[in-house]
Amino acid sequence: MKKEIFMKVTIFAILALVVTMFTTPAWAAKTLRITLQLPIKHHLGANLISFKEEVNRESGGSLEVKIYPSAQLYKDKEVPQAVSSGAIEMGVASLSQFAGTIPAVDLFYVPFLLPSYDKVVKATQYDSPIRRSIDAEILKTGARTLWWQAYGGVVLLSKDFAVRMPDDLKGKKIRVFGKMLGEFAKAVGAAPTVMSGSKQFLAYQRGTVDAGMTGITAVKPRKLDQVMNYATITNHADIEFLVLINEKTWQGLSKKEQQVLVTAARRVEKELRGKIQSLEADALAYAKEHMKVTELGSKEIAAWQEATKSVEKIYIQNSGPLGAELVEAAKAL
Repeated sequence: MKKEIFMKVTIFAILALVVTMFTTPAWAAKTLRITLQLPIKHHLGANLISFKEEVNRESGGSLEVKIYPSAQLYKDKEVPQAVSSGAIEMGVASLSQFAGTIPAVDLFYVPFLLPSYDKVVKATQYDSPIRRSIDAEILKTGARTLWWQAYGGVVLLSKDFAVRMPDDLKGKKIRVFGKMLGEFAKAVGAAPTVMSGSKQFLAYQRGTVDAGMTGITAVKPRKLDQVMNYATITNHADIEFLVLINEKTWQGLSKKEQQVLVTAARRVEKELRGKIQSLEADALAYAKEHMKVTELGSKEIAAWQEATKSVEKIYIQNSGPLGAELVEAAKAL
């Protein structure tokens, strides 16, 4: 009886092996999952789709990119750790999410330090000293930066009152998403509350905060115009997102596969950076149709600059020599 059972098991094992040989390819595609906190319809999502299509095509089937939008897998604050630990192969994270371990990344949130599109472009180019320094620090965490995604300038949203001058925020609770943005809020007498982007809608709807900072391009896809009535275009800071890949995953790829990723990343980065102004213009037009929008004049901007000038010093104290170097590099642009 035992011999018969052994023979049956052996036969089944041989049959399973034969079936596997004929139904499974000699190699299987390496899956690269990307977690994204924003809706796929947001321009960061569209940027990822373009990357995905090129990689899936140009890798000859050896790589398969899959996108998981709207924080299905990880919330924004969880992404850096998830990618660096290898829990997921790739992820999109706001640059500010690294501020806890690399305080110098908050450079882009020092008020009015990079006040124009041209300066932001120069600061974020892959070969700029600012970006090289930041990418090198991030690599030490176990995550490699593939490309930077332009998100746009920071604007203020409010529900029951318009914001024009710094005193308009005095005593108000305001949603922020970075330490230096929190210092900005404190400088004008507001109380900052750090909150992920995916939680904004409910917080505004429930009145958990009185105002919030976000990018104008987030208003429509996140439906923020349904819960906030006013928008103020301050552009006091620049929002950057990073597309990261786990370093061990990267090292496990062939040179050809790495080149496919780099080529696609460079293309989609340049493409998005080149059209962010038009995307913001479209988003502003939408906001004007659904909200009351305040655009500040030069005298008003000067008042905001004066009220928040202390933040630069706080940034340098917080980020040390690297922060001081980055501030000088930004001013030299």
